[in-house]
Amino acid sequence: MTCDAFGQCGSCTLYDIPYEDQVAQKHEWVSGLLTTFFDGELTVYRGAEAHYRSRAEFRIWHTGDRCDYAMGNWEKNGSVTITECPKVTEPIARTMPRLLEAINESDVLRQRLFAVEFLATLRGEVLVTLIYHRKLDEEWESEAKGLEGGLNIHIIGRSRKQKVVLSQDYVTETLVIDDVPYRYRYYEGGFTQPNPGVNTHMIEWAVTQARAIGRGDLIELYCGLGNFTLPLSRHFDRVLATEVSKNSIRAAQENVALNGTDNITFVRMSSEEMVEAFAGVRPFRRLEGVDLKSYDFSTILVDPPRAGLDGATTELVSGFETILYISCNPETLARDLETLTQTHTVLEGAIFDQFPYTKHVESGVVLRKK
Repeated sequence: MTCDAFGQCGSCTLYDIPYEDQVAQKHEWVSGLLTTFFDGELTVYRGAEAHYRSRAEFRIWHTGDRCDYAMGNWEKNGSVTITECPKVTEPIARTMPRLLEAINESDVLRQRLFAVEFLATLRGEVLVTLIYHRKLDEEWESEAKGLEGGLNIHIIGRSRKQKVVLSQDYVTETLVIDDVPYRYRYYEGGFTQPNPGVNTHMIEWAVTQARAIGRGDLIELYCGLGNFTLPLSRHFDRVLATEVSKNSIRAAQENVALNGTDNITFVRMSSEEMVEAFAGVRPFRRLEGVDLKSYDFSTILVDPPRAGLDGATTELVSGFETILYISCNPETLARDLETLTQTHTVLEGAIFDQFPYTKHVESGVVLRKK
């Protein structure tokens, strides 16, 4: 990938390193962190070198009567204007210049526009959020509707305490996992995996591990909108999936309906609350109708935030026979493995390069009770 803003835009911190060398460096880093716990070879899943991000956010820089896209600069003390971003998927890349041109032709759409967010699917559906430092009125709505129709996109307007949805506030992605299509509804403002190509690899890797287990029920913590839950459910009798975000749980339940899946129960609970529920510390109204003792859990899947697992959740996780751990921070994964490998053995490991040209990398391990 090449970009005119390399070395100026602060987004791509590894811009001066060939992509294969980036992947090699990440492999060496994660392997070093995990070497105490895993003596096998990490499987590497590379990303596309360009047009891989289906979610992107840009500031808007005003110069006189003109708007431009902008990103934080390399020195982190200002912004740099850009005309394109080779990281974004083709649907976003095609939309960006046409959207900006239309905004610059409209005093109403341009006035006090602060930022633009894009969310797209592989099949070309694009949702654009225009964020303002002013109240949005009927005139704005009329202009924005014309822009929405002209570009064949969905538009949302946001300002302080205001959200204007012109048509819909979501897109519907289709990911093909092991030749089976799965539909996911992605909402504006909700968490989604930014790299659909590598995300597909991550899910397929998890499915391969689940297929090898081949029995019992699955419990999943931090399930989000059901990214892993839906494909994995084909390989377990029943699935109990938990997530603290109300919006993510709503999307997850809609995704179950979209895919006609009938063996998943989603519950809005934090990992800390699930620890209390398993310990019988107190009853939870949100678990009404869910009999934890009726499940035959053979496996637990966790995909925690960058902070990793807290102590109580680590203790809960260590009670299951098989652990699938997906991590967005190899350092906290290594920390958690110090505890988990006291009771479990790491059988498989992988890295998933969701974020080319940055130092970030996702990883995953499978552990089996000793």
